[in-house]
Amino acid sequence: MSTSGVCATPERKSSVTVVLNPVAGRASKPGVREHIAELFLAAGVDAQIIVLREGEDPTEAAHVASADASTVVAAGGDGTVRLVASGLVGTPAVLGVLPLGTFNHFARDLHLPLDLESAVATIATHRVGRVDVGRVNDHVFLNNSSIGIYPSIIETREQLRRQGYRKWPAFVLATVRILRHYRGVVVKIEADGRQAVYRTPFVFVGNNEYEVDGIGLGRRAALDGSLLFVYLTPRVRTGDLPKLLAKALLGRVRRSGAFEIVSATDVRIDTATARRIRVALDGEIVMMTTPLHFRTVPRALGVVVPPA
Repeated sequence: MSTSGVCATPERKSSVTVVLNPVAGRASKPGVREHIAELFLAAGVDAQIIVLREGEDPTEAAHVASADASTVVAAGGDGTVRLVASGLVGTPAVLGVLPLGTFNHFARDLHLPLDLESAVATIATHRVGRVDVGRVNDHVFLNNSSIGIYPSIIETREQLRRQGYRKWPAFVLATVRILRHYRGVVVKIEADGRQAVYRTPFVFVGNNEYEVDGIGLGRRAALDGSLLFVYLTPRVRTGDLPKLLAKALLGRVRRSGAFEIVSATDVRIDTATARRIRVALDGEIVMMTTPLHFRTVPRALGVVVPPA
């Protein structure tokens, strides 16, 4: 299945359970739960809506829901979608998405509508495709995973938010602070039997191939290519990353030779020193023990997709 030509078939109408994260992006607005319920009723679907309580595990909630519902809908951002999907892998239930987060990368790559009314209408069609799932150790990711500078920025951003900064000012300030001092990470990468050692500001592992140049920067053309793509910049200093981003936006980064790109189905990454490191999974930070074992699980997840 590719996002430009989805190969999928309609599924019979069936039960729907929505797992709503009330603190994710637009989901935090008053009346969202009631609005979602009204939209499903208008679409002819009697959906059960579960509003997550503080500290409740979306993965467990989704797994429990999958016993009765053939479609379990993640209502939130990419982090919520990842956790709900984690509870559905290996079950007959398929994933629906109500994109209520800030970026909604998975929904965009799947060409799902971003407004609630159209997203609910898409789920009501029950048109199902299948996508690959990435795994690192015991964790699932749908978009990407990374180590290095990005997890450090996110950790610093959250510290600033606890001090009272709003999300975007905190992110900008955290980025400036980390760019000023971060020295990079030394990693040993083994990909399908090939080994190499690098010092790099980051290692980014995509579930399928990401565009690194021009207007499509950060997008994927396909979600079922059954390959991981590893991106790193061993010839770029941390302080030069803003220049690299500018080149990428201008469509000049590939020919600059800045990126080392490795594609594989199975990747192992070890660090030179730390055994416990911060790992970003679809924008959320998890502490994990090295070595990190990344692998692709082809077409492991059923998802509700838009009309062709």
